Amino acid sequence: MLEMTKLVLRKVSFDRVLFKKELVKATKWLKKDELLVLQAWCLITFAGKYDDLIIEVFRNTF
Repeated sequence: MLEMTKLVLRKVSFDRVLFKKELVKATKWLKKDELLVLQAWCLITFAGKYDDLIIEVFRNTF
C-alpha cells in the first residue's frame, strides 16, 4: 500500500487540495512504520512545495 500511496501522491501533486485529501486518506490505512517512511518520503519529494501541509497532516496523525 505504501508504494501505491506514493504513486497516487505523485499523480495528484499538481493540486494542493487533492494532495492533502489523499495524504489524509493514506494516514488512515497505513501502519505506523509505513507512515514514518511516507512522512520522510513526502518531505524529501515535495520539499518546498507542500512542507507545511505535510507537517500539519502528520502532526495530527502521531
